[in-house]
Amino acid sequence: EAAAVLSKRRTAIARQLDKAVAGELAPLRLGKARFVTRIEDLAPEDCGPHGCDRISFEVATNPGVPPGPLGRIASGGELARFTLALKVVLAAADPVPTLIFDEVDSGVGGAVAAAVGERLARLADDVQVLVVTHSPQVAARAGHHWRIAKSPAGIGMRTKVEILDAPGRTEEIARMLAGAQVTDEARAAAASLLADSAP
Repeated sequence: EAAAVLSKRRTAIARQLDKAVAGELAPLRLGKARFVTRIEDLAPEDCGPHGCDRISFEVATNPGVPPGPLGRIASGGELARFTLALKVVLAAADPVPTLIFDEVDSGVGGAVAAAVGERLARLADDVQVLVVTHSPQVAARAGHHWRIAKSPAGIGMRTKVEILDAPGRTEEIARMLAGAQVTDEARAAAASLLADSAP
């Protein structure tokens, strides 16, 4: 029957997906985590045109702990990195010309943010990648940088998009590092981040 064939195919693809996602986790500082695609049989009355399976993603973020639902087990930063790993794998299976990530680095900082930025930069070797970020480590890995600012305009908001040149990038990354008061130390740190991120 068609549902049984579909279930068998899904099981085979799920194992491939799990293996591919596992290969993405170590570079994102999730080397000890596990990703599992869970496929459960539906009751016959719940079967439909999409088959007789319930599919969910589960993770274990600590060794020796059984996997549980991705949305419940993963912290905000872990969820962002699992999502990045999934998108990278799925983009390889079904290439699209552009990938957009909106704060995929949410909840991470320091070395983890740098790892996310590095993976995004490598992904951009193959497809166009647009990233909305507040992380200086991620922004420093970009090939191009726009600053987006919102300000009140009458009863609404005005959005301004500005392309940044090299000095503008350094200043913006320094602002991301320091906050409202940009210091010479923050500028030096920004310049160092940009130099370390250069291809």
